[in-house]
Amino acid sequence: MVSSSSRQAIACVLVVATLCLHGATAQLSEGYYDSTCPDAYDIVKQVLIDAHESDTRIYASLIRLHFHDCFVQGCDGSLLLDTVPGMQSEKESPPNNNSARGFPVVDAVKAALEGACPGVVSCADILAIAAEISVVLSGGPSWAVLLGRLDGKTSDFTGSLNLPAPFDNLTTLQKKFSDLNLSDVDLVALSGAHTFGRVQCRNVAAGRTDRLYNYSGTNMPDPTLDSAYRDFLSQRCPRNGNGSVLNDLDPTTPDTFDKNYYTNIEVNRGFLISDQELKSSAEAQGTTAPIVDQFASSQDAFFASFAQSMINMGNIKPLTDPSLGEVRANCRKVNGNQEGRDIM
Repeated sequence: MVSSSSRQAIACVLVVATLCLHGATAQLSEGYYDSTCPDAYDIVKQVLIDAHESDTRIYASLIRLHFHDCFVQGCDGSLLLDTVPGMQSEKESPPNNNSARGFPVVDAVKAALEGACPGVVSCADILAIAAEISVVLSGGPSWAVLLGRLDGKTSDFTGSLNLPAPFDNLTTLQKKFSDLNLSDVDLVALSGAHTFGRVQCRNVAAGRTDRLYNYSGTNMPDPTLDSAYRDFLSQRCPRNGNGSVLNDLDPTTPDTFDKNYYTNIEVNRGFLISDQELKSSAEAQGTTAPIVDQFASSQDAFFASFAQSMINMGNIKPLTDPSLGEVRANCRKVNGNQEGRDIM
């Protein structure tokens, strides 16, 4: 648990950071819906709590939706759009297909908000709010969620092919983050979201992600993988087994948002190649490895950095120009478009 004094210190850091970001993106503000939809946060929170009763994975899934949305043409809700003639959805790209989940819960949140304040809260902002609530409800830090984004009118299937991948090496990950003006601290902190949630066997025992049986074409396991953990995963994910079997990203506290993701990496128990690269690759020494060490030794440091990095990510090209964006009535389709699935 974080002490009261530590929480106050973290809050002070976040206030300062938020004030700086207000200056950089004046259109976004924490109180954007205070007058137009004052109960927005509580409405989102209640829908998420209800959803979690039947789906313990939902909190981790929702923060991942926000991440995958922001990394493709900015935080504009583009990931939520269904495929229509002439536009293929980001949902159908390999990084998202049969992997990104939680869309019906987003639909439920949108329906509840439309009932309370029609046409006010954007789908892009729903993802930002839901991500913060999901972390808090899982034991993690809170932060000032800056709001006021509009929803985009296009889905970028091609752009979603370049999302950070589980088989990416550190150099590739660093470039994908730096291309969006995110630092090594952001990379390590945001990767800490893998402290909760589940992942399929195909991400550790198939093709380019095969750490158990044929790492980098060697017909051998990944040498950085702890042997006892490898044996455990081999039982869960046998060679040529069912690739859709789910595993805990953090085997120690799989549903709690804490620093154990980093303590796992410290002992070579990172599930994904991209996880362990942050600590074990040659390029990590002097760059990301010391950050992993810091977060593994101090949950307060991780929480403060994670909160700031979520603010940073939420400010990737926010769409605020009403000539280019809108507040969708249905997160799955552009307003006026009859294609797409009706919500609820």
